[in-house]
Amino acid sequence: MSVQNLEFNRNEDTNKLQVSKLEGKLTKVYEGGGKKAIAKQHEKGKLSARERIEFLIDKGSKTIEIGALAGDEMYAEHGGCPSGGVVVVIGYVSGRQCIIVANDATVKAGAWFPITAKKNLRAQEIAMENRLPIIYLVDSAGVYLPLQEEIFADKEHFGRIFRNNAQMSSMGILQISAIMGSCVAGGAYLPIMSDEAMIVEKTGSIFLAGSYLVKAAIGEDIDNETLGGATTHSEISGVTDYKCKDDKDCLNRIRNIMDKVGHENKAGFDRKKPVTPKLDEKEIMGILPETRDKQYDVMEIIKRMVDGSEFEEYKEKYGQSIICGLGRIDGWAVGIVANQRKVVKSKKGEMQFGGVIYSDSADKAARFIMNCNQKKIPLVFLQDVTGFMVGSRSEHGGIIKDGAKMVNAMANSVVPKFTVVMGNSYGAGNYAMCGKAYDPRFMLAWPSAQIAVMGGAQAAKVLLQIEVASLKAKGKEEITKEDEAALLKKITDSYEKSTSPYYAASRLWVDAIINPLDTRKWISMGIEAADNAPILRPYNVGVIQT
Repeated sequence: MSVQNLEFNRNEDTNKLQVSKLEGKLTKVYEGGGKKAIAKQHEKGKLSARERIEFLIDKGSKTIEIGALAGDEMYAEHGGCPSGGVVVVIGYVSGRQCIIVANDATVKAGAWFPITAKKNLRAQEIAMENRLPIIYLVDSAGVYLPLQEEIFADKEHFGRIFRNNAQMSSMGILQISAIMGSCVAGGAYLPIMSDEAMIVEKTGSIFLAGSYLVKAAIGEDIDNETLGGATTHSEISGVTDYKCKDDKDCLNRIRNIMDKVGHENKAGFDRKKPVTPKLDEKEIMGILPETRDKQYDVMEIIKRMVDGSEFEEYKEKYGQSIICGLGRIDGWAVGIVANQRKVVKSKKGEMQFGGVIYSDSADKAARFIMNCNQKKIPLVFLQDVTGFMVGSRSEHGGIIKDGAKMVNAMANSVVPKFTVVMGNSYGAGNYAMCGKAYDPRFMLAWPSAQIAVMGGAQAAKVLLQIEVASLKAKGKEEITKEDEAALLKKITDSYEKSTSPYYAASRLWVDAIINPLDTRKWISMGIEAADNAPILRPYNVGVIQT
């Protein structure tokens, strides 16, 4: 067996283990508050959040889940918050692509943690960007009071949800709400600010204050069902539009409504009949190195991702540390911007290190991004970047100017952008390659991803120097090599934990960690969603230094 085959096998084993770890985490997350909590839902005649979504969506259709790992390893002192206490799925209902938001009542009775609000806002952002209908399956006890100061008062907190309800309605984006459990206090506004609202008999209730609070506030004795149950709001107050006998009846009514909804004008992105890559997609697992410091040819990844393995490379011999070109993913025309991770030699004979953005690469990428906007072709960014090249030669060559040109072209794009972090995503390289701050429609990570200001080894050495200087300033005269080694390990371990894709996914810095073999599905469904939203402004980059 050749060395190359041995290396391929090591890479494959490492990447498959990382995918297995991801699948194990997701299996645990899918249980929400646990099997006992789900059983209690069933005893009340209610489906769980995921069962509701499964019943609602078209059988056998594709789905993608946003933020499944939100809240991962957060809020341990409060018992945890799996998946942020809310399930968000993009799928098809009566043949229409839409986004579904379902409170998970098995997690603290569906109470809103800070990450819950952030995840709901992300779901609404996706609906607004792509003009997708949004369906809320409401079953929530309201704000989680022990953390109320982190969810209530600020601009991107709980109240922003209702502001978005109002704006989406004015934009003509359909919102349907189903009250399938508790819906209390400020949370009561979400379903009633939707275009249509329905409520399930006996299990659904909606009120600004429950019976205990009413008793305390005004001395009135009343039960929750009479105060705000299905009969009250369907026959007396007129707050809800439909009364449903159980969860399944409610979900079927939503399907009936979606079956009759008119269609939006399309953006018009080009699509042909999908073709699978000629080269085996599964080989991506053996090509992607087992560690982030090793080189590889990103073109071998691209050819296993695009239809027919056909890729029209742009400026092939210029700016070779970034690969740009046109292809198709599941039939959709795309422009791909990818960091090249192998060492290449420029036409001038200069060596360029893999994963680093050089002036010529930034210049090429900026021009390619502008061309894709001119031709109305969605952009896909494949990140494995350590940053921009530094040093006197780069500074004298105008690396800052060329980097700014690339960021400007990317930030002003009017076509949808999709970002996949395959490996490193460091510093300004993250920004230039369409990091989260630059509004990709989806920000995705493979299990091999690392996201940070700089790589762990470099950062740990810098932090070690600071720590050693601090100890000396405090009077510690002698710091042995053993002391330094122990400090370096402690710093490295802490830093690397924060660069993990799971750390990013927990905080919704990425929308999902995905199996690399699911990348085509995510991008295809993302472009299909984006095609619902016509491009409303011309492409203009403003002032660019040339």
